[in-house]
Amino acid sequence: MLLLVALMTGCGKEQLNNSENLSTDLKKGKIKPVAGLLAPVDLKLAGSFAILSKSGITDVYPSVVTGDIGTSPITGAAILLTCTEVAGAVYSVDAAGPLPCRLTNASRLTTAVGDMQTAYTDAAGRSKPDYMNLGAGNIGGKTLKPGLYKFTTSVIIPTDITIAGSSTDVWIFQVSGDLNMSSAVKVILSGGALARNIFWQTAGKVNLGTTSHFEGIILGKTAINLLTGASINGRLLAQTAVTLQKSTVVNP
Repeated sequence: MLLLVALMTGCGKEQLNNSENLSTDLKKGKIKPVAGLLAPVDLKLAGSFAILSKSGITDVYPSVVTGDIGTSPITGAAILLTCTEVAGAVYSVDAAGPLPCRLTNASRLTTAVGDMQTAYTDAAGRSKPDYMNLGAGNIGGKTLKPGLYKFTTSVIIPTDITIAGSSTDVWIFQVSGDLNMSSAVKVILSGGALARNIFWQTAGKVNLGTTSHFEGIILGKTAINLLTGASINGRLLAQTAVTLQKSTVVNP
């Protein structure tokens, strides 16, 4: 009987010590909490576009876009891509879009732009971030696990970053300022991560540097600018203008 009591007492002390050690390790950051399941942002009809803009799409020839593009409410004259640069439909609110590929469909564009704005609000409104102001806004060189990232400042990407996770994982980046990526820098996907599950909600401008490569869906409140030779596997959904300079945009 005494032996049983001693064994039970010893087990109790060991469990208590393990709990204290776990708590200490969590506080010290030795053990990272597992990010909760994060639902993707529902783009609805906006998700059928590689580029969607309210204020126009400018271009330095030649760019290559795989997927549909469109602008609304601005006139189709603000779409400066030529038909040969777009492997997809070119939607315009009027007869002023590029020929011969232009499709006039104002109602489709109105719905898509509304869905784009709703998606932006959804992404911006997600609460309880898993990561707050990571790297003080400098995420260069980092490996980014699935979760909700919130930045109350601008974000810079001066060196390559890796987005690591499975094909069902989701990443949402809430950026209060600008998003600036340096020239020749790359976003690298690892472990099966998919661009369609990566959302960059950005209140300020998005600038992708010369020959840089980006992954994910950009939900921009203001301008999205791709400098010479920049490429993206994703979507450019801008509430103002999109600028391309011999750029490549591929629907994820």
